[in-house]
Amino acid sequence: MKIAILGFSGSGKSTLAQTLGEITGAPVLHLDSVQFLPNWEVRDAAEKERMVEEFLDSHSAWIIDGNYRKLSYERRLLEADQIWILLFDRLTRLYRVCRRYRRYRGKNRPDMAEGCPEKLDAEFIRWVLWKGCTPEIDQGMRDIVRLYPEKSHLLEKQHQVDTALRLFREGSL
Repeated sequence: MKIAILGFSGSGKSTLAQTLGEITGAPVLHLDSVQFLPNWEVRDAAEKERMVEEFLDSHSAWIIDGNYRKLSYERRLLEADQIWILLFDRLTRLYRVCRRYRRYRGKNRPDMAEGCPEKLDAEFIRWVLWKGCTPEIDQGMRDIVRLYPEKSHLLEKQHQVDTALRLFREGSL
């Protein structure tokens, strides 16, 4: 099983990826851990692409969470058996980002690159509330559902994620 998880920041992509990884036993790649080096430095573009391509080439099953359109995006969408898209509202995502910050403040999250302690600053809050969820980005995510209707799951509320996970566990999704 190959699953691509996309969505807005703070929507729960990494948590969902971890849960699906536990259910399926498939290896999980968090693209945030590819994007960053210690101290939040951005990794070289060629190195990021090589890492993602190597992961895709070396696994017959995988779960990848993150948008990163320059990192084998089309290939991930084409090869995925399922595409889960999380488009939660701004306030829910802000709440989740704040909750995550309280939990991991000053520490590394399991899904983040080593040496990148959890932070919450004005720039990231602007990203969560506005810059990372523009109408164009939202439309791009919804277009994926139109391009791949047979394998896309658009989820906008936590109860929809919970139902999808239950159905997935039962083999109905």
